[in-house]
Amino acid sequence: MALTLNSPVYVADWLKYESPNYHSRDTATIASGSGVLVSGTVLAKVTATGKYVPAAATGSDSSQTATACLITPVDATGADVKAVILTRHADVSHAGITYDPTITDATKRAAVQTQLAAVGIVTREGA
Repeated sequence: MALTLNSPVYVADWLKYESPNYHSRDTATIASGSGVLVSGTVLAKVTATGKYVPAAATGSDSSQTATACLITPVDATGADVKAVILTRHADVSHAGITYDPTITDATKRAAVQTQLAAVGIVTREGA
């Protein structure tokens, strides 16, 4: 039997700079049904509910527009959960953030990075 090692994702793996005194962070609700999410997951805020979900490549409810990154890992499989998120004034590593499975190629990742930059979260190469 093969041994599989699962290493957790730490904030330091992807967050390279944030404003002092936690100015870059907010508390938010992750919507039920979002599943188990690791630190660094790219999130979108659903306008109708005000809750966050993993940012997807498609959608019509604003879930297709990246606006934040998850700081604290959560299990939102069966219920809404509170979490700390990164929403502004930050630098993140492109290699460390986690994209939804629908974001499958460089073009879609670039679109997400542009959306994050619009809210002040800059994605850096090689960091």
